[in-house]
Amino acid sequence: MAVRASIQTALEAGNWLEGLINFERDPASTRARFDLTAIGALLKRLGDPHQGLSVLHVAGSKGKGSTCLMAEAILRAGGERVGTFTSPHLERWTERFRIDGAEVEGGELARAVETIRPHVETMQAEDPDGAPTFFDVTTAAALLLFSRMDLDRVILEVGLGGRLDSTNIVEPASTCVTQIELEHTAQLGHTRAAIAAEKAGILKPGVPVVMGRLEASAAEVVVARAQEVGAPCFRLGHEFDATALEPGFEGWDACPEGAVQGFLFTDTEGLERPMGLSVLGSHQIQNAALALAAVFQLPGWVGEDRGSEARAGLMEAHLPGRVEIVARNPVVLIDSAHTSESAAALGRVLETMPSTRRRFVLSMSREKSVEAVLAHLISPESEVWITRADAYRSLPVDELRAFCERVAPGCRIVCEEDPRAALSQARGGMEESDLLCCTGSVYLAGIAREVFQAP
Repeated sequence: MAVRASIQTALEAGNWLEGLINFERDPASTRARFDLTAIGALLKRLGDPHQGLSVLHVAGSKGKGSTCLMAEAILRAGGERVGTFTSPHLERWTERFRIDGAEVEGGELARAVETIRPHVETMQAEDPDGAPTFFDVTTAAALLLFSRMDLDRVILEVGLGGRLDSTNIVEPASTCVTQIELEHTAQLGHTRAAIAAEKAGILKPGVPVVMGRLEASAAEVVVARAQEVGAPCFRLGHEFDATALEPGFEGWDACPEGAVQGFLFTDTEGLERPMGLSVLGSHQIQNAALALAAVFQLPGWVGEDRGSEARAGLMEAHLPGRVEIVARNPVVLIDSAHTSESAAALGRVLETMPSTRRRFVLSMSREKSVEAVLAHLISPESEVWITRADAYRSLPVDELRAFCERVAPGCRIVCEEDPRAALSQARGGMEESDLLCCTGSVYLAGIAREVFQAP
């Protein structure tokens, strides 16, 4: 019998993980998921590495990744060692697993996956239909990695939904529901209320939850779930709040030096603190407020000094692929917007950036509300390069072209299957006053960061 080679690099770990059932890459998969049995059994085999971790658990349709990274920055500014698990990655597998604000080393990830692999293979042999999925195993890898480090806190981003998501195996110290949009409707339901019920599945008895500004039917579901399980509930705009501060107006001078936008944060005790962000996008103020409120619900995060640490941490938060400017004169901007609401937020940012010509490189996934997204971004005056960032999920270029022609008749369209070629072509010939926006999918954002060598 041939000796099986061990997994030694992040690339080898990624290749093995990709061989598992992967809902991220194959949305057409029909395999149903009715409970957390597989992830629970896998973690038991590994010695239950999730037990004993102090976890902040974040769900939502949009904004959850930004909220996680902001919370990470706040906690680190407070002197804590933090492990953060987010998905998907933009460029490298190791991005999903962060220790103290940095990607885990490839060798560390490889060792964790190599530890997990024999257990997964045994479970596959015993029960192929009930074996751990791709996201079960990546979640287990994160928890195993974090258990091996001397961490004060762990932040987990929900992958899909919440109630049946692999990350919901943990007993958190604080939870957060960011926003509710109509997304993944085939899996989560066709109304905001139905989707909210899935997101609210992460709420636990006695564990505080903070929630964003949700549409009324969704908010009612989350609040009802909180009452049902006895979870203290804090709502943005009610028990805590955030109000934007404009440069030159009252309050702006109190914002941190170097802030590109500021806001007044009112915590659950009514204490007001001016805060600043070094990232663009007015929608990020809500995410920052949620990160602050969720962190302030964690054990040990009380007192006046915590506010100053939080203020310093927010200014250090970096959000790759989220309204990220990677070049100036001309401006090259990368964003992962792929829903109507996120595209609207991106559109508001673009309107603040004057340009002679506006170019786009676009790739979108099959299951998205394509016309609603495009309506917030392109116009008949736009120049658009259409490409296909991911062979599994992205719309064929001819289908996306038809959507663009309906939304913005007369816009100049170039179709290029190769995303790297499309990005290079769109960047070519730009003048200093032009703007290039690369958006529509996380996959395209990752490729664009690689092409344009974002830090």
